[in-house]
Amino acid sequence: MYHKLLEVKNLVVEFATDAGTVRAVDQIDFSVFRGETIGIVGESGSGKSVTSLSVMGLIPQPPGKITSGTIEYYEQDNQPVNLLSLTEKEMNQYRGNEMAMIFQEPMTSLNPVFTCGNQVLEAIQLHLKLDKKAAKERVLDLFRKVQLPDPERMYAAYPHEISGGQKQRVMIAMAMSCNPKLLIADEPTTALDVTVQKAILKLMADLKKDLDAAVIFISHDLAVIAEIADRVLVMYKGKIVEQGKVADIFKKPKHPYTKGLLACRPPLAYRVERLPVISDFMRVENDQNGNQIITEIPTSVAAKLGAVRSDPAKRIARMTALYDQSPLLEVKHLNTWFSAKKNFFGKTTDWVKAVNDVSFSVYPGETLGLVGESGCGKTTLGRSIIGLNEPRSGEILYNGKDLLKMNAAELQAMRREIQIVFQDPYGSLNPRMTIGAAIQEPVSVHGIVSGKQAQKDYVIDLMETVSLKAEHYDRYPHEFSGGQRQRVGIARALALNPKFLICDESVSALDVSVQAQVLNLLLKLQKQRSLTYIFISHDLSVVKFMSDRMMVMNGGRIEELDDADKIYESPKADYTKRLIDAIPVGL
Repeated sequence: MYHKLLEVKNLVVEFATDAGTVRAVDQIDFSVFRGETIGIVGESGSGKSVTSLSVMGLIPQPPGKITSGTIEYYEQDNQPVNLLSLTEKEMNQYRGNEMAMIFQEPMTSLNPVFTCGNQVLEAIQLHLKLDKKAAKERVLDLFRKVQLPDPERMYAAYPHEISGGQKQRVMIAMAMSCNPKLLIADEPTTALDVTVQKAILKLMADLKKDLDAAVIFISHDLAVIAEIADRVLVMYKGKIVEQGKVADIFKKPKHPYTKGLLACRPPLAYRVERLPVISDFMRVENDQNGNQIITEIPTSVAAKLGAVRSDPAKRIARMTALYDQSPLLEVKHLNTWFSAKKNFFGKTTDWVKAVNDVSFSVYPGETLGLVGESGCGKTTLGRSIIGLNEPRSGEILYNGKDLLKMNAAELQAMRREIQIVFQDPYGSLNPRMTIGAAIQEPVSVHGIVSGKQAQKDYVIDLMETVSLKAEHYDRYPHEFSGGQRQRVGIARALALNPKFLICDESVSALDVSVQAQVLNLLLKLQKQRSLTYIFISHDLSVVKFMSDRMMVMNGGRIEELDDADKIYESPKADYTKRLIDAIPVGL
């Protein structure tokens, strides 16, 4: 029988904002037992990360404040200690020794000026009181356990010198360094390739077993939760709306929000015309007192609104029409290399062949999906096409004209035709510029519309096209959610009436529910505006849903290129088979 390790009772966490007090966690109760994994799922803003930070005593005060509740931690003698009653010094004894946390973004959690080894060493010396030699041996042993290649080199490497998956493994090693009894993992695999994600999920399961630890695993992806968790809590707007065994929640969800979350993920077994979204399953309204009322939409109606299966005959007819045309884009023997090593005289002696002799075509109205792990060259290929990376050799023919031979004036005119939507919309927006001004800038520069008022009207029309409101025009990027910022990025890309869009990991950082909305929007815009897409992602299920054909890249080269359904159903390359096998499928 499992013994209780943690019990959260009636927890309320509030944040003071300019708009008033926001209740981020609203009277939640749950327990965690030794040896089990609890999954917490929900969209951004559901309160799942605030819950984990409350357990660790890391709520920033101000603006945050725990206004009520208890968080009881059960020590070896099964006597509970209320963590909320401890001083900061007392709480430090629990962090690291008893509890540890893995954050979503390791680059912001690792200090860029210290080597990876020294950062883990510091935690070990602080909590286990080992001398430097013994502590270093423990670090190297941990690096081997988390399957980091060449532990000695990783020990001496700085965070920017290793990949995202490797940084995440360093964070896991640091979290496990003092043998904690409770490990909290907050979205630890969201930005990782499916193959790295699979390895990290297995690693965490093995470490939990070795240490007889409990894990709280936070994610917005229910398929990932199904791979690792025993029980699951579903959070919505600060409340736990449903909890139970993973199999029960997946097979017989009761709350409409859970049903919506489960349906949002692109299905792998068949194609749908449109992805279901949360609003297909529930309607949210406020009563006269401002209290939220959730009304469930009957499943039969939700099914009609949501996952309508594609007609295979229509798809065959579409594909035939697509490939009867002349290509819109032809890439021939493209090479984009970066200097990896230089000699004393500054001459390059070794190259990173990010794009290595790549050739393919894209047809008008087509979506070509581009998949592969981090470092495979897919982003460099997209940036080379649009002119953000300079190729070493090859041809990029757009409507028969070579982009690499154009002068500056010709290139500027061509950039109206080809636009890019980046992965991180916040990073590509000026935080000091309103979103209206950000979308209007290219309209003004390229002379799409004359006159300030006419330009503003044009921008507002664009915003409404991507489901933003006119009143959003004068707001700044920080005032929007991730999904809304991504819509701003799409509106800005559409401002010049392009014919060709490159979407570079444009939905990978979004909640599955918001991701579904953005993918539906991209398909709708493609039909309305006759757009052609290159859709870049490491997520094969998303690429399969979006794409007509799929191109798989590995080590700068094309592994295979074919109909997206054919590649998923019968991949030819071993590399593609590994990618498909690594996709979490749930229950």
